[in-house]
Amino acid sequence: MRQIKFATLIAIIALSISTPVALRAQSQSCKFVAHISGFRNGKGDAGGVLFKTTDGWPEDLNKAFKHGPFPIADGKATVTFDDVPPGSYAFAVIHDENSNHKLDRNFIGIPKEGFGFGNNPHVSLSTPSFKDASVNVACPVTEISVTLQYK
Repeated sequence: MRQIKFATLIAIIALSISTPVALRAQSQSCKFVAHISGFRNGKGDAGGVLFKTTDGWPEDLNKAFKHGPFPIADGKATVTFDDVPPGSYAFAVIHDENSNHKLDRNFIGIPKEGFGFGNNPHVSLSTPSFKDASVNVACPVTEISVTLQYK
């Protein structure tokens, strides 16, 4: 019995030594924090969404890695996602003024509510690409700032 425990311990040590550092880092959980500013009023929530892949980007909440509403206070909000493995993620946020969990648009498709993206790309007629809104998440904490835009 003692030999099995010792052999198991040796195997665990050998595995940890032989496992590349990059692979071990992927098992870590990081915190992603986005500081949102530029709200035109204090109505509703900040709806934050984090995507790991382009699938569903940026509006399909069912395909998002993490999403949620966050309160607005004094014209600002902080979107925080815990347990995010290191890597590249695209981030989007809306000022969900009526708390319906979507970006409302007028009859020709122009957003009626504020929005923003990781890296604060300029937005004209279409949503920024996944790559343009991507942020590299590293441990222990990655913090970004996003300023909302209104059209």
